[in-house]
Amino acid sequence: MMVATRSGSPRKAGSIVSILRSRNSKSCCESNIALRLVGWTSVAVGVAAVGLFVGRELRDRYKFNHRTPSDFYAHAGDELPAEFGVGV
Repeated sequence: MMVATRSGSPRKAGSIVSILRSRNSKSCCESNIALRLVGWTSVAVGVAAVGLFVGRELRDRYKFNHRTPSDFYAHAGDELPAEFGVGV
């Protein structure tokens, strides 16, 4: 018995099993692609998080190593005046 496929070419009825297997493998490949996409996205988010953490640590160390003697006093370098102890 001959069966028509999507492409229009006739096949034997016994090859329906192979057609069903190819459909399952296609959905399997699609899910594999989706899993790869999710995996690579999570890797990219992880790399970005590590980059932000390392950048912050490097900046904090740079700022700590380049401090001035006036940085040891409270409110040294504040642009706004202190509001406490005014006695209004």
